[in-house]
Amino acid sequence: MAEIGHGGKEIKERILQPAEAQDKIKGLTEIPLRRQLANEVIGISYGFFSPLEGFMNKADVDAVVNKMTLADGTIWPIPILFDLPDKEVADYGVAPGKSVVLTYQGNPMALFEIDEVFEYDKQAMCKSIFGTDEAKHPGCKRIYETSDKFVGGKITLVKEPTINEPFGPYFLPPLKMRQVFKEKGWSRTVAHQTRNVPHTGHEWLMKGAFFQTYADLPIEKPEVGVVVNAIIGEKRVKDYIDEAIILCQDELEKSGYFGPHNHLTTLTFWDMRYAGPKEAIFHAILRTNLGITHHMYGRDHAGVGDYYGAYEAHHLLDSVRDKLDITPVYSMNWLYCPVCAEITSEGLCNHKDKQQKFSGTLIRSIVTDGVKPPRLIIRPEVFDRIMECAEKYGQGSPFVTEEYLEKRTPVFNIEPL
Repeated sequence: MAEIGHGGKEIKERILQPAEAQDKIKGLTEIPLRRQLANEVIGISYGFFSPLEGFMNKADVDAVVNKMTLADGTIWPIPILFDLPDKEVADYGVAPGKSVVLTYQGNPMALFEIDEVFEYDKQAMCKSIFGTDEAKHPGCKRIYETSDKFVGGKITLVKEPTINEPFGPYFLPPLKMRQVFKEKGWSRTVAHQTRNVPHTGHEWLMKGAFFQTYADLPIEKPEVGVVVNAIIGEKRVKDYIDEAIILCQDELEKSGYFGPHNHLTTLTFWDMRYAGPKEAIFHAILRTNLGITHHMYGRDHAGVGDYYGAYEAHHLLDSVRDKLDITPVYSMNWLYCPVCAEITSEGLCNHKDKQQKFSGTLIRSIVTDGVKPPRLIIRPEVFDRIMECAEKYGQGSPFVTEEYLEKRTPVFNIEPL
């Protein structure tokens, strides 16, 4: 039976068999990919970005910028772009109707069937997507750094990525993830979007969303799963290292704070745009394609700095609820109250002058010092796993350093055909 994703379209994997791949790419021009674009190729080919079948043409970009839809009217908030400098467009002979091979790490990765080569007003694109055209916004910075020309056309994998350890078990593309949900017997699932190791505020964000999602279902057997979908993408110095993010999220289940009956840790390759409300819509689309029924949204979802209001993403989601196939689950901040002597929500506890919010800066300083914090801040097993990851993967630090970026094992490789 067909698996249906965003926009009512069937999820299809665009992957060639080895013999067919060899035949299709024979004699074609090769164009090397940077890591950012290799991530997008994976997202397109496995159906994470359904109904997209490739990088966007100008008509789709126009619709995204002006109407927050694709050209066919399907809601879509962020352009998925392939860029090339003018010189490389000329040198590679990139033109409509031509096919090329996209390579990564020196090996063929994907067939690119070119439909269009075009330019676009980057400032107007930024203003629409991010609500600002300031170069200091990381999403704007990314767009301003793209090359002169954009190239639209269909993408098909000719070689599937090899997912390196420890990430292998957590890479579940849409069709595979939907099968896992069926095997677990989950009739509802709720996504947790993250780029962090979990403190207890995150844990209770997930548990609160679990209860909201369970709602009116019968309780005789587990029917709801919390799906941690960690974003693995561009790393900046002082971010948590990817290995710590994925393994510490999974540690909550391994140590019993959740169980396999109600928790699953997964990953998606995506470079955050920090587009706030627009990225909240994109996350809804992405998780719809993964087969997830509900999505938790806390304060300032996917925001950066003070560009967006605390609950602006909630309001935009509400305005397009009828165009999305996923149910938003909204949450206030989870914090610690010394009077209640527990983790609670700012919407529950009335000890306003005593509440202690989780400070990312404080937690990072605790982790940096290597002194095990109270279990009400970070579960001891999670802290131990952070320290283990620092030694095993981070050259002594659980945070990204220049040395880590230079020496780390890539999350995925493309092997020779």
